[in-house]
Amino acid sequence: MQQHAPRFGVNYTPSEGWFHHWLDFDLDSVRADLDSIAALGLDHVRVFPLWPLFQPNRTLIRPRAVEQLVRLVDAAAERGLDVNVDGLQGHLSSFDFLPAWTRTWHRRNIFTDPDVVSGQVEYLRTLAAALADRPNFIGMTIGNEINQFSSSPHPDPDRITPDQAEEWLRRVLAACEEGAPGRLHLHAEYDAAWYQDGHPFTPWQAARLGAVTAVHSWVFNGTAQAHGRTGTATEHHAAYMIELSKAWADDPHRPVWLQEVGAPAPLIPPEHAAEFTARTVANALDCTDVWGVTWWCSHDVSRSLADFPELEYGLGLLTNDRKTKPAGEAIARTVAEQRERAHRPERRTTALVVETGGFKDAPRRAVCGPGESFFEAWVSLTAQGVRPTAVLAERAADPEHLAARGITEVVRPEDVR
Repeated sequence: MQQHAPRFGVNYTPSEGWFHHWLDFDLDSVRADLDSIAALGLDHVRVFPLWPLFQPNRTLIRPRAVEQLVRLVDAAAERGLDVNVDGLQGHLSSFDFLPAWTRTWHRRNIFTDPDVVSGQVEYLRTLAAALADRPNFIGMTIGNEINQFSSSPHPDPDRITPDQAEEWLRRVLAACEEGAPGRLHLHAEYDAAWYQDGHPFTPWQAARLGAVTAVHSWVFNGTAQAHGRTGTATEHHAAYMIELSKAWADDPHRPVWLQEVGAPAPLIPPEHAAEFTARTVANALDCTDVWGVTWWCSHDVSRSLADFPELEYGLGLLTNDRKTKPAGEAIARTVAEQRERAHRPERRTTALVVETGGFKDAPRRAVCGPGESFFEAWVSLTAQGVRPTAVLAERAADPEHLAARGITEVVRPEDVR
């Protein structure tokens, strides 16, 4: 049963200067942004230091940059907002931000080179320690979808094995814990971890390492293209990822954080963004053990900034001049409604069997992706009103595991109409 009411927040995209605002940090502008976020009734933000600006040299973590981050967190506290901090940026909205000491003439694998990893460890520990005494500091996320650097389709990946990915995750998570003991430290990948055969970051890692499982739900991955903006698969994609993640979790009540979800145009036209937002959030909240929902993103990207993919300019709940958009109004209504009633979704008693060829590395996990057998069977059951969850083939006949999760019926994809 749900242990607490779900959290509602937003990924903070500064209205002035986007994430380049760290170069010209203006606390008054940040405060105005945070005021507009708090006015929606949200309770937290996820913020993004740019790694090359905070650690421009492997042995230089700029004190002024760290101080600016602390000031942002304190400003959020004044507005009743808690803060999660992403450390290694990493990758944001199609742009890569990696320090010069990892590229070109200093090209080193960011996951395995001993000196690079030692630098990352010190950086993450430093950020966590700087915020450890702030009551509104939730914890660290290692980085934003940093798994995209490890494999195709990245144009210049730092290739690693699943074992190397696990070793790296354990070390950097430990650094966060050392800096701020007892906080909610986690890692977060884009959906290749769940859907791409051979990807070194795996569902097992996502559901076992760190304090919570994070999922990032984007329907431009083939879901909306095939099913349309109002299709069951599209409106339930976030819920699908939440339930899929539970198949690999050891704790039957492990919290799942829907850490990124948005309404990407033109697949979700702007005039339909509010409807998509409301339905996506409602469907996600029909899952048990949801830690929270954090929408992407707070403010639109300014049209004065060049070279973003077109969809990135309009993803905000607020305009670039801090006016609430229809999607923002939909989120505000949802937050208000949820706080007026207890959130106790029923357990999902029907589980669809997922066979990925191996519990830990999931070499055939592509069956979970849009258009594939497991995905489409789950969508079909959902359209029939079944409310399915997922169970690994290796556990489908384990009565103890099924009972712990409240599962009373097991269905295989080939048996679904």
